[in-house]
Amino acid sequence: MPIKQATLDRIRVMNKHFTNKILIKISGRKFGHFAILSHTGRKSGKRYRIPIIAEPYRNGFVIALTYGKKVDWYENVKAKGSCSIHWKKKEYRLVNPEFIDQEIGIMAFPALFRVGLKKMGIQDFLSFEIQP
Repeated sequence: MPIKQATLDRIRVMNKHFTNKILIKISGRKFGHFAILSHTGRKSGKRYRIPIIAEPYRNGFVIALTYGKKVDWYENVKAKGSCSIHWKKKEYRLVNPEFIDQEIGIMAFPALFRVGLKKMGIQDFLSFEIQP
């Protein structure tokens, strides 16, 4: 059963002000599935960095949208058409964001992660291509 939007909103606010600051310190390392997504604010022009759950997929990456499709960082990425992620100690420039089917997105992750994503009710996934 998916988590209600009001609950997601409360979790998102808490994570923005507390949890993300901790996750940024451990994301993008050699082990694990957390990456750091960097994007530019569409209105402010400010550079932002957030922890995300990502996995390589075809010639790019899949990102699990833990708060659904209506998040500011996605709007910023869509407006610019690109972003970058720091994943397993490497930086990748990503382009062509595209929503993909839940089952395709889940299958990009290892089995244990798939179980967790399903239990969390994650329904939205975004794919990117690595910019050559």
